[in-house]
Amino acid sequence: MLPATDYESMFEFAPLSLWLEDYSGLHRLFESWRSAGIVDLVAHLQAEPAHVRECMAQLRVLRVNQSTLALYGAADQAELLSRLHNVFRDDMTAPVIYELDQLWRGKLCFDNQTVNYALDGRRLDVHVRVQVLPGYEATWDRVLVSLDDITERVRAEQLRLESERYARELFERSPVSLWVEDFSAVKTLLDDIRKRGITDFTTFIKVHPEFITRCMREIRVIDVNRETLRMFGAADKSELLDNLSGVFRDEMHDSFAEQLLDLWNGKMLQQREVINYALSGDLLNIHMQFAVLDDRLATWDLVLVSLIDITARKKAEAYLEYLGKHDVLTQLRNRTFFSEELNRLSRKGPWPVSVLVIDMNGLKPVNDEEGHAAGDALLRRVGEVLGKAIDEPGWPARIGGDEFAVVLPKTDERGAEAVRDRIVSMLELNNQFYAGQSGRVLNLAIGLATCEAGESLDLALQRADHAMYADKARHYRESPNERRRD
Repeated sequence: MLPATDYESMFEFAPLSLWLEDYSGLHRLFESWRSAGIVDLVAHLQAEPAHVRECMAQLRVLRVNQSTLALYGAADQAELLSRLHNVFRDDMTAPVIYELDQLWRGKLCFDNQTVNYALDGRRLDVHVRVQVLPGYEATWDRVLVSLDDITERVRAEQLRLESERYARELFERSPVSLWVEDFSAVKTLLDDIRKRGITDFTTFIKVHPEFITRCMREIRVIDVNRETLRMFGAADKSELLDNLSGVFRDEMHDSFAEQLLDLWNGKMLQQREVINYALSGDLLNIHMQFAVLDDRLATWDLVLVSLIDITARKKAEAYLEYLGKHDVLTQLRNRTFFSEELNRLSRKGPWPVSVLVIDMNGLKPVNDEEGHAAGDALLRRVGEVLGKAIDEPGWPARIGGDEFAVVLPKTDERGAEAVRDRIVSMLELNNQFYAGQSGRVLNLAIGLATCEAGESLDLALQRADHAMYADKARHYRESPNERRRD
């Protein structure tokens, strides 16, 4: 057995804050309360804060060690005990009630986390362990209280939690759709086919397209942010995640095949444009960025996917492209497209290529007498006629004010004549339809020519142009009363 002086030294110089206290007054107070019929101590203490102070007044500090003085910044025990009101204050009520309740329930050894204050005002987060010493269970005359300073650990934990909250806020409030996904099962599938000796992954997925579908099914969505719900029209995360098959479908199969190929080749950061669908069924053009997080490169179990809705931009680009190749008034192809396509056909065919050159008869007097709005209405009607009469691979174009052309790839002269007859038929129907509205009869002069392989398409165009003027001249000979001011 150690000498008493050794025990004294162990207490005095222990690296932990130690308090030897006398709780006998608290024991007597509890007994009086029990005799008075109090059963629920917590309710009793919460009903009247003075009861907590009454309990605390019963605790008598007998001795503290050197670590305690250093922890609280006290010169000696007398200074510390005289200023205990500075040590135990503010946010201690709930922890104190918990400790008192443990004793009330007969637990003579327990621990807790609470807040104390050093004499210079520093906040101290401490882990408290209370032990009624053996031999004093009936009276609580000797209680050993140990305090472990965990301030730095608590602060570190608070910083971690604040960092998590900050990151969470950034995630949730990002103006970009964010997805956190687990691709670990996809990695397992890719690793498995490598082990089977597959080296040409491109050929493999062409032969086994079902492998792509299988990989898509193995992706696990961990979380999405608010912008994702808004973009895809989902009320909450459950609704979105339960309907992912409607979001990622059709064109997504080919896009995901490209994504898998990049992963196979070790490309962990990817960008591409893809097609998704909102829950309403509306098509969404998406710019996607995919990244396996750096510390998960070995597992792929944490992947961040960002999606930006570029549908409006795509529509604007498509409209600008449309304007670059179409005439706004008639909705037909424009002269730029006509010239570029003629150059391409001149080089590559397919042959034979037939062309129809068309000119409106009588547009100028309409513009002069009724205004350009009336003339524009007639031009729109030409667009209607040609748009309905010409089937692919042929296409009509407006190449001047009242000048039009129809280009017919892989069409011989007989086919071109059939197209001309169809235009004439459509023209008659159009005039019948508008007879009761404007009263204006739409009339076209048409010339055609066919170019065989090895011949000049420009010369064919000139022949068609001459034929058109011959047709126009014939029209005016047969209509001597019509004023010709074209």
